[in-house]
Amino acid sequence: MSTENEGNEGKAPAVPSAPPVPETAPDTAPHAAASEGTPASEGTPPSGPSRPQGAGHQGTGSAPEGGPYAAPPAGAVAGEPLGAPAGDPVQAPTVSQAAAAGWPPPPPVQPPYGSGGDAAYGGTGDAAYGGGQGYGAGQAYSAGQAYGAGAPEYGGGGQGTAVWGAPVPGHGPKQPPRRSAGLITAVLVAALVAGGVGGGVGYWAAENNGGSIGSTTVSAGEAPKDLKRDAGTVAGVAAKSLPSVVTIEAQGSNGEGGTGTGFVYDKEGHILTNNHVVASAANGGDLTATFSDGKKHAAEVVGRAEGYDVAVIKLKKAPSGLVPLPLANSDQVAVGDPTIAIGAPFGLSNTVTTGIISAKNRPVASGDGSGSNNSYMSALQTDASINPGNSGGPLLDSRGAVIGINSAIQSAGSGGLGQSQAGSIGLGFAIPINQAKNVAEQLIKTGQPVYPLIGATVSVAEGGDGAMISPQSEGGPPAVTPDGPAAKAGLKAGDVITKFNDTPIDSGPTLIGQIWTHKPGDKVTITYKRDGKESTVDVILGERKGES
Repeated sequence: MSTENEGNEGKAPAVPSAPPVPETAPDTAPHAAASEGTPASEGTPPSGPSRPQGAGHQGTGSAPEGGPYAAPPAGAVAGEPLGAPAGDPVQAPTVSQAAAAGWPPPPPVQPPYGSGGDAAYGGTGDAAYGGGQGYGAGQAYSAGQAYGAGAPEYGGGGQGTAVWGAPVPGHGPKQPPRRSAGLITAVLVAALVAGGVGGGVGYWAAENNGGSIGSTTVSAGEAPKDLKRDAGTVAGVAAKSLPSVVTIEAQGSNGEGGTGTGFVYDKEGHILTNNHVVASAANGGDLTATFSDGKKHAAEVVGRAEGYDVAVIKLKKAPSGLVPLPLANSDQVAVGDPTIAIGAPFGLSNTVTTGIISAKNRPVASGDGSGSNNSYMSALQTDASINPGNSGGPLLDSRGAVIGINSAIQSAGSGGLGQSQAGSIGLGFAIPINQAKNVAEQLIKTGQPVYPLIGATVSVAEGGDGAMISPQSEGGPPAVTPDGPAAKAGLKAGDVITKFNDTPIDSGPTLIGQIWTHKPGDKVTITYKRDGKESTVDVILGERKGES
């Protein structure tokens, strides 16, 4: 669908730009212009579209000389040759022939309608259309009478004749239609509509801005002078917690070391972190802790527990005004709770990430980097981004209280849990703070950890139907410690432990992680299978001090 067609829809038919010429003029003698009311002859062509009647202006002169469309010479007769004297043997084209050839052509641009100038449409000048007389000197344009004489259409001419083309008062004849008129009209309409919409919006804005329409400018609101964040938002928690988080740099005497994170545990300058963060500097080396304000302090190892992957260091010259992070009850954490992790991933200190608790009691075994000692935990799983360097940093709840110590990640390339240099894939693991707090208290008091135990050796193979007590090996230590907690409860080598209290057990690491969430002397219930029969016993946990 073209634009021109669209623009022309609904327009009135265009008025002919020149009087139509009859195809066959009657061979009658010339007549003077007919008076009003004289019926049209049979040779008069049918009139065009109906228009309101208007009186033509009279004119008495002749058409302008030399014009491109001068009127036929006086005395011209319809059917006779034009442009040659009477009796001339040369055969000039007749009026009918001229009409067939497209004569006369459209009229040139004329002065304004009714301007009074010569040859104007409806003007008082000589030989004007509708003025004084018909198209032609001294007579109507066709033989017998003027075109349209006596008919109400197209107005009555001067001297009582109704000459074609006389303008209606207030309505001049239209200019010839042009092909681009539709496009121009469509563009103008679109422009007017767009202008109207813009003006309406501006007027509405002005009306809603005090009633003034002098300006359509809408000023933006001013930002609050004092930007305050609620304490419960992530930004509020981060602002409060960051001053109590440190970036730890450990450098061993052999040149090995790394970067991790820790947080203020008490006002005396104790910092809680992971064992694998400080292990390289435990037996000689340099250890520093840098606060979020950039102040760096030398530190030393107080104690570390390899099996728990927990360590406590102390600032050698603790500054005054230290603010310990509050500790939550990790047993009350629920899946879906929001989490905030703070640390120095890849050495980028003071990094804050967020997520949720995606699982609880996840059995995790990880190493300290040496490959000789593993740690076991029943971990909190989170999708907050944790990367190498986050280790030892706090995992906070929405209030800013510590619920765990970020310790391990599952990476796509490692194939297992630990401290590989691969990035986060949304599987991070934290030691529950209840367990870490118990270990920290032991380390601060004695410098060595205390581990609860059942007095039996179990297979550490992951996956299966439970944790099997290892078979007795020849020449080795017994699988069940004589007179130990398991032996007193009646457990034997080969028994498969399937449940610890209410927690299902699928492997040795899962059982160890559950045992280490308790304290020595705690009473627990163990469900086991022997020869296909399931039994349940109560066990009082024993203890082991230090690393074995």
